[in-house]
Amino acid sequence: MTRRERYEAVIGYFSEAMPVAETELKYANNYQLLVAVMLSAQCTDKRVNMVTPALFEAYPTPVAMATATEEQVLAYVRSVSYPNSKARHLVATARQLCERFDGEVPQTLDELTSLPGVGRKTANVVMSVAFGQARMAVDTHVFRVSHRLGLVGERARTPLAVELELVKHLPEDIIPRAHHWLILHGRYVCKALKPDCLACGLKDACAYYNKKS
Repeated sequence: MTRRERYEAVIGYFSEAMPVAETELKYANNYQLLVAVMLSAQCTDKRVNMVTPALFEAYPTPVAMATATEEQVLAYVRSVSYPNSKARHLVATARQLCERFDGEVPQTLDELTSLPGVGRKTANVVMSVAFGQARMAVDTHVFRVSHRLGLVGERARTPLAVELELVKHLPEDIIPRAHHWLILHGRYVCKALKPDCLACGLKDACAYYNKKS
């Protein structure tokens, strides 16, 4: 199977099996989305969703968060990974949003990654989910599934390399959904330690499965 045929098979499968694909993070606006994505770094969405209701009730706007201390925010996010640095980044980012962006979440990569604690992956998620931009955020699930399926080559050894290759081959209008397709597939089917290949609808097109068989 050629690379092009594999992409066509993957797009066809997910378009039918998962026509609606969205983030599992709970949020009500762009500010809450940014906060939730920042908290989700090396942490499960399930855990983040347990933390954010109380956090958003206490700090419903960037202005409210900007007036808090790191210690106050830490009390709400203590159960997530790296809570001290995340609390520090959340307060600092809220202050930057107020001082530089009139309390609004910016829409460009350069602006987003200028915020404390916001890297390329977080920025791509926000641009894709909040603003519908054709951005491909590459987390561990996207990285793993892309390689296993054979959507990217062995030379794509970094998240950026995987991102660029996926964006190159995927139709622009599909990229926002494809990001969630790959994440959800990796989270529930193509798991890191024990992929459920027999239950996978993509096994016929999967480089990993066919090499293993």
